[in-house]
Amino acid sequence: MLNMRWSSVIFLILLMVFPALCRAETADLKVLLNELKIASAQTRTLSSRFVQEKHLAIFSEKLLSQGRFVFQGPDSLRWELLTPVATGFVLRGSRGERWNSLNRELERFSVKDNPIMGVVAQQLLAWARVDLDWLEQRYHMELITLHPARLRLTPLDPGEAGFIDYLQILFADNRRHVDEVLLMEKGGDSTLLRFTDVQLNIELPEAIFSPPEFR
Repeated sequence: MLNMRWSSVIFLILLMVFPALCRAETADLKVLLNELKIASAQTRTLSSRFVQEKHLAIFSEKLLSQGRFVFQGPDSLRWELLTPVATGFVLRGSRGERWNSLNRELERFSVKDNPIMGVVAQQLLAWARVDLDWLEQRYHMELITLHPARLRLTPLDPGEAGFIDYLQILFADNRRHVDEVLLMEKGGDSTLLRFTDVQLNIELPEAIFSPPEFR
């Protein structure tokens, strides 16, 4: 009987505390999103290196690759894997070119005519610009930690939710760019991107948004 009374007391305490915790978390999330919007509005260009770690559920080893990422507002990108095989793409507005050093060929594309490249480009632009309006339309956002700023994003689109479990985003202390992106897939595979040597608002050479020349 005593145990039942204590269980009832604990249950009542949880009923009182849980809504307060939810309100606090919601308030902290709003504060963070506002800080991110203000900070990201100052970013005109971004250049960084990155390391990509791919974990496959069927293997114990992780697959490592390195590359660079360049952004210039409002919608120019260069995403390039440098090792182990050089591949990548550049985007200027709605059109771009992608390449693979193995076949040494360029392929022109339009984000309107190539849905896959369109989604990839939109995602990268969203991270570079910290475009929270776009992200909030596509994901349910949860605050994991405020310091450091870490969010968990669950896809709202049924197609995307069919193969992506969630995204976890770690922001830099100054809130002006993304430090890490963890993508967890439904099957247990995961991809971790770590951005390093991040430079903001530097002058970029015009050729940076041109593809390599294969001869």
